[in-house]
Amino acid sequence: MTEPENLTNILTSLLDELRTGGNEREWIECKVSYANPQDIGEYISALANSSTLNNKENGWMIWGVEDGTWLPVGTTFSPSKLKVKAKPAPPQYTTDKEQGEELTNWLLRQLAPGIDIRFYEFLYQDKPVVLLEIPAAAQTPVSFHDQEFIRVGSYKKRLKEYPEKERALWHIFSRTSFEGLIATSGMSDDQVLGVLRYESYFELLDLPIPSERTRILHRLEEDRLIKAETSHSWAITNLGAILFARKLSGFSTLKRKSLRVILYEGVRRTGSKKEHLFDEGYASSFEEVIRYIKDLTQAGELIEDGFNKKIYTYPDITIRELIPNALIHQDFQITGTGPMVEIFDDRMEITNPGSPLMDTLRFIDIPPKSRNEDLAAFMRRIEICEERGSGIDKVIESVEHLILPPPDFINYDSSTKAILYARKDFSDMDWDERVRACYQHACLCSVSNQVMTNASLRVRFGLNETESSTVSRIIQETLKRDLIKPADPDSHSKRHAKYIPFWQ
Repeated sequence: MTEPENLTNILTSLLDELRTGGNEREWIECKVSYANPQDIGEYISALANSSTLNNKENGWMIWGVEDGTWLPVGTTFSPSKLKVKAKPAPPQYTTDKEQGEELTNWLLRQLAPGIDIRFYEFLYQDKPVVLLEIPAAAQTPVSFHDQEFIRVGSYKKRLKEYPEKERALWHIFSRTSFEGLIATSGMSDDQVLGVLRYESYFELLDLPIPSERTRILHRLEEDRLIKAETSHSWAITNLGAILFARKLSGFSTLKRKSLRVILYEGVRRTGSKKEHLFDEGYASSFEEVIRYIKDLTQAGELIEDGFNKKIYTYPDITIRELIPNALIHQDFQITGTGPMVEIFDDRMEITNPGSPLMDTLRFIDIPPKSRNEDLAAFMRRIEICEERGSGIDKVIESVEHLILPPPDFINYDSSTKAILYARKDFSDMDWDERVRACYQHACLCSVSNQVMTNASLRVRFGLNETESSTVSRIIQETLKRDLIKPADPDSHSKRHAKYIPFWQ
């Protein structure tokens, strides 16, 4: 499709820069009008993989520029007007709208993993040209029709024939963080400031907003939220988008990563009362998310010193710790799903894609490990989360203070779930809950340089001294499940027995 004038100016400057290098580089391919759909797909794979090897954000196919001379000669190729007729093989172009498939859609179906390729058609020096923007491969080589390709000089080859290049690719992937990858590219100054909520960036860091646009962009670049591509265009990193996007759905790789909050009727998923998708970046929308969830979990009001005071089902600190955990520790490589909060009458479940990087039983004592270190570091800078490993300790401590049922942390095959429970009488807690509370209390005591006793566990459950035998049975069951052990194995005192978690 024909591009608007402002984008045409950016593309013209980009093509000027691409032509200055001379000769075909391993991340650029020139054609005049030849455009076989199968060949284009293979070149997309080759140029995506070669861009990574050459430390380029994008690869490019250019139609309308002569190979060798780099002179603009124009092209008859117009991807927006042609469709692909895949049968009979090999694929060929057709003008039959009933039988043909749009070229871009056809290419995307064959590519794995899916990448955000874009065709641009415009006039360059009064001649029609086409640019195909191809994002560099990230995390894994890009394949077409289950075949991976690479550029070797000016030739397109199968990657498996060049094992040294394949090894080099995987070495780069192992060093590349998700946050540093590109969410979108080819953005003008105005477009960057239009899609990122830069005002929130300065507000959260307690900085004045510069009066000059170039200084705003420079500051965003310093924090690796954007990257300069050319003298006239920018790329927005995943870090910049996931933190400050005005609309995450505007980024193809992040549109399923918006936080989803669902309020259910009762204790089952049979029907939802309310659902909201927070489509804004995590940092700029965080306080709105917290307010929204707290409003949904308001349990009532009381009058204190003449003022109405709202009462909530869950302590504020539990929400402020567990929501950021879900956002920060998710596995962004798992597609088709994102972080979710589900609120029932008796519990709140907070789920994020990706199995945890440690045993859920050790959440309380081991410092956190994150797949997304840059994201975690920035969230710490704006005081949304900590990196000291005390977040879960605070959750457990606040739950014990209000004598709530113990939270649960569950590791599924491809997700992690934290569950907070509403108030429940001790008599209504089942044995799993009582044992889990006992273990968590022992852990909390341990990280505070204390030890658990029958007396301290009675206080945790809100029980009096006459119920010490009940607490003793809970301790014995927790010992039987190998979650705690005697602090002094040689002691035979039952009355003054002390206990520590199994890992101490």
